[in-house]
Amino acid sequence: MVVIDQYTRRVIGFAVNAGNIDGPTLCRMFNAATTRQGWPNHLCSDNDPLFQLHRWKANMRVLEVEEIKSIPHVPMSHPFVERLIGSIRRELLDDTFFWTVTDLENKLLDYQCYYNQHRTHCGRDGATPMEATGSRVLDINQYRWKKHCRGLFELPIAA
Repeated sequence: MVVIDQYTRRVIGFAVNAGNIDGPTLCRMFNAATTRQGWPNHLCSDNDPLFQLHRWKANMRVLEVEEIKSIPHVPMSHPFVERLIGSIRRELLDDTFFWTVTDLENKLLDYQCYYNQHRTHCGRDGATPMEATGSRVLDINQYRWKKHCRGLFELPIAA
């Protein structure tokens, strides 16, 4: 499991489990991934049956986290997460052997440090997620939505 802040594109944390995943395991993984940062107010998840389990939904209610579901079969509904998962696969997992769960966790933590503090992001003008960009907060009222793919996607554009 990977938890990312979509605004800053900073990796919050990873969680790994060897074996089958059920409701309590999923909750432990989420709690482990967010231990250093605290719980988010909103969480985007896909439509995997694991996220429909009673224990998961109860955990979200107790933590007062609003869960937002992605659109089924539309990877562009969460582009930053999809990009991060692809980067992790290409830059780390395709070239690295890991022997145990602990070994994988350590390598993912090293990658998290690299990704957040050293890896530049072209979408952030070459800044890393931990660097202050100095950009101003934009007024959402200055943007409108433009439909793409016959209304399947809507993206904001400057008005």
